[in-house]
Amino acid sequence: MKFRLYLLVISVVLPFFSKAQMMQQLNAAEIKQGLQALNVTGSVLYIAAHPDDENTRLLAYLAKEKKVRTGYLSLTRGDGGQNLIGNEQAELLGLIRTQELLAARRTDGAEQFFTRANDFGFSKNPEESFKIWDKSKILADVVWVIRKFQPDVIITRFPEDSRAGHGHHSGSAILAREAFVAAADPKQFPEQLAFVKTWKAKRILWNTFNFGGNNTTSEDQLKIDIGAYNPLLGKSYGEIAAESRSNHRSQGFGSARQRGGSVEYFIPVAGEKAAKDIFDGIDFSLNRIPASATIQQLITEISTEYDAADPSKSVAKLLKLRTLVKGKPFKHDLLDDLILASAGIWLEMQATNSTYALSTPINVKVQGIARIKSGFPYTIAIEEKNTNVTFNLPPNQFVSKEGSIQGGKNLTQPYWLEKEHAQGSFVVDSLSKIGLAENPIDLSGIFNVKIGDDVIVKRLPLIYKYTDQVRGELYQPVVIAPPVTATMSEKAFVFNGNESKLISVRMKSFKDNASGVVHAAIPSGWKVSPEKLEFKLNKKGDEQVVSFTVTPGGNVTGGKIALNVAVDGQTYNKSLRVIDYEHIPVQTLFPFAEAKVEKIDLKLAGKRIGYLAGAGDLVPESLKQIGYDVVDLTESQVINGDLSGFDAIVTGVRLYNVNEQVKSMQPKLMKYVENGGVLMVQYNVNSPLRLDNIGPYPFKLSRDRVTEEDAKVKILAPSDRALVYPNKITEKDFDDWIQERGLYFVTDADQKYTSLLSMNDQGESAKDGSLIVADYGKGRFVYTGISFFRQLPAGVPGAYRLFVNLISGKK
Repeated sequence: MKFRLYLLVISVVLPFFSKAQMMQQLNAAEIKQGLQALNVTGSVLYIAAHPDDENTRLLAYLAKEKKVRTGYLSLTRGDGGQNLIGNEQAELLGLIRTQELLAARRTDGAEQFFTRANDFGFSKNPEESFKIWDKSKILADVVWVIRKFQPDVIITRFPEDSRAGHGHHSGSAILAREAFVAAADPKQFPEQLAFVKTWKAKRILWNTFNFGGNNTTSEDQLKIDIGAYNPLLGKSYGEIAAESRSNHRSQGFGSARQRGGSVEYFIPVAGEKAAKDIFDGIDFSLNRIPASATIQQLITEISTEYDAADPSKSVAKLLKLRTLVKGKPFKHDLLDDLILASAGIWLEMQATNSTYALSTPINVKVQGIARIKSGFPYTIAIEEKNTNVTFNLPPNQFVSKEGSIQGGKNLTQPYWLEKEHAQGSFVVDSLSKIGLAENPIDLSGIFNVKIGDDVIVKRLPLIYKYTDQVRGELYQPVVIAPPVTATMSEKAFVFNGNESKLISVRMKSFKDNASGVVHAAIPSGWKVSPEKLEFKLNKKGDEQVVSFTVTPGGNVTGGKIALNVAVDGQTYNKSLRVIDYEHIPVQTLFPFAEAKVEKIDLKLAGKRIGYLAGAGDLVPESLKQIGYDVVDLTESQVINGDLSGFDAIVTGVRLYNVNEQVKSMQPKLMKYVENGGVLMVQYNVNSPLRLDNIGPYPFKLSRDRVTEEDAKVKILAPSDRALVYPNKITEKDFDDWIQERGLYFVTDADQKYTSLLSMNDQGESAKDGSLIVADYGKGRFVYTGISFFRQLPAGVPGAYRLFVNLISGKK
């Protein structure tokens, strides 16, 4: 055991900057916190399934109170969740939630890891999860993270049984336990051992809980009170946890700050049992490092003598400590960061533009300052290796030098989205990338900081910054792009029979003088006119819209349209997508320039649809695509306007959860139905609801759902006009759906409602609350838990046919 610990390389405890942000200047209290952490070894890895599953209060306590290296391994990036701030779904939502999770970790002090598992949506049991994920592949990823991170203790958020409430949750606990054993076994995943060693954690525990109406805690379990107050930070760990959790904005997880004692409970799962404390038998002191007495004594001196009014006084002894620990397993990165922080050193490499085409040279500014008082005993000299820029940093004098670096050779693209992937997991070819939250730093400044005779190497990502008149100075990542991108307006195009459709393509240049040809490949038997289009973009940033006319034909009913862009003798096949929210760094990615195409037999009734947005979805765009005139309604238009001109009104997903004015709108919406209109309400969760009675007659929302997208659907009321007009709905219309059938189905519906469909997952009883209708006055009310918000943007034919029927009035 002692030999194993001697080989342990102890990494930095606190992440001091984000790749999309400036180098952080620690304040005096944070430096003191870091000095205290130098005397602590050991690590804890927390494992669960999704972003926001983690116990942020416990993570904050471990990282900032116990000062052990703390990590959170989320099996997925939350791609299958809901989005309360926009209409991004699937991988794009996963990208947002990844950044929200990184913001949470910057707040609570833990590190973040992922596996290749894709969140394919709600799963009712781990068997389904493992079948879709490929259990062996994801187990290998968990083992890899454990072997790299080398935790003393592993903690799971969930149990292995149904109390976990989600197949991904229970699956994460099963994988954690199996990986705990496999990581120590050289026969398990031996290909990893060329890069890491086997690792045996001391124990694995389940962090029991009391939420969601399920109390799994007990006073005879292991306990920790994590509600302490940290006077250096001026916050309790409950307050830090609330700030951390509130970063999950896309999930609506804004949290109130908690103060005072808070007990966490734990049950042993495997490994050496603990009698009184989850850390029984683990020495987190520097005694784990051989011959460390002198090191400990010096660290104690530095911490005791630390002057919060002038941290630079600690630099001399910190440099002495740096010499003393050279070649030993120690928190070298943390020590270097504390030296730079104590000397008030801030460094940056700034690009002059935000985007560059592949291999284009990049002009940069290399900047620095040492905010120290005159009389500081060392000369501070800077050498940036990529630009060969050198300069000294006199006390408190800002220095800026110009230089240039070679252009990026790799596109700005999340590594897990570089290749097309199946439903269960992403394709990652490089073992070194597995587990990483983001891409490894590509373009960067490598600063050799010479303080006296010591040289500290600091690598910082190349950034771009600008000043917004409202928000002030803002940072965003530098983007390396193809010379030209080609972006279609939709990710799926629906064709009604053999009718032609004009498909617009937005060409965008990332260099000057870009000209070439864009060619569209289509399914066999279909026609495209013209077959190729020339374009010319004179300036970087210029855009041009070109259009192809696509006509279905032959026996092929669907496939995809793919664009290839020939420019400068090279062919590119990338589109452009930018995700821009204030709470995360701007995310730019280059998906394949392709879209699904589907020919369907579709009849329309009615023309003008009012759409009242909820949490955000792409249903309005889907309806416009098939020929509807869709008007985006405001609350004022509903309350004060005339709704009689609409053939139907549709509410966006979760409107009754997120819109505070729905109480004021509801009487007008019901009057619209009574006067002959059709109101279709898409799914809402059962809590919290802004309004008790969503429909004209009572019903309740349950947590019932059908997660198997191929679950058999039985038609209960085949003669109801919603199933016959204007399209005849059959069981075939439920083929080729994606992710799920639906969620939060209706229960206890008034007898005036008619249930149209029955469905269930394998091994479960039939559920008939996915779709109910009721005549009210001269009109009709529809409530549906069917996930149209996923099906329509994906171009699912039967979903279009059923949706059209539901918003069609009387014959």
